[in-house]
Amino acid sequence: MPRRLATLFASGALALLATLAIASPAAAVTPAEKLSVLSSWTQTSSSSYNAWNSARVNRAPWAEYNFNWSTDYCSSSPDNPLGFTFNLGCYRHDFGYRNYKAVGQFPANKSRLDSAFYEDLKRVCTRYNAVVRPACYSLAWTYYQAVSVFGSVAAVQQADIDRAAKMKAKAEAAAAARA
Repeated sequence: MPRRLATLFASGALALLATLAIASPAAAVTPAEKLSVLSSWTQTSSSSYNAWNSARVNRAPWAEYNFNWSTDYCSSSPDNPLGFTFNLGCYRHDFGYRNYKAVGQFPANKSRLDSAFYEDLKRVCTRYNAVVRPACYSLAWTYYQAVSVFGSVAAVQQADIDRAAKMKAKAEAAAAARA
């Protein structure tokens, strides 16, 4: 076989092997790898929240992990009580609960998931002005207590939301009077 033909054949064979290597499915995700990612996305820090939210927005790279991304947000409680945007905190909380239950690791992680939820809600509250922030923190605490004690924000009562609404209205009225 002439040298040039052998070179072409060899380079063609290498290209075929490279294509097959790229096209072949990657190794399956191990349970340990899944737990590691799940743990990294369910910590109390804002960086953990940001990593989870980035994955939520772009799920394709995580498809192999078969995470359960379903949510009912804040269950039967308002997702955005009094205009405070708690929906994504509730979503991440659902994500943690559902996925740790699926891998049989929920009891060992529930407390941290609830704490991460509370931290997420408090971070939401910091985005509001100082006048209404106490009402937001009050609702964050109420939502946290509901999941901590009952496992669901569905336990939040309308009276809790009404109390925070009065707190918010009183603070806004006082701020308006000072202005």
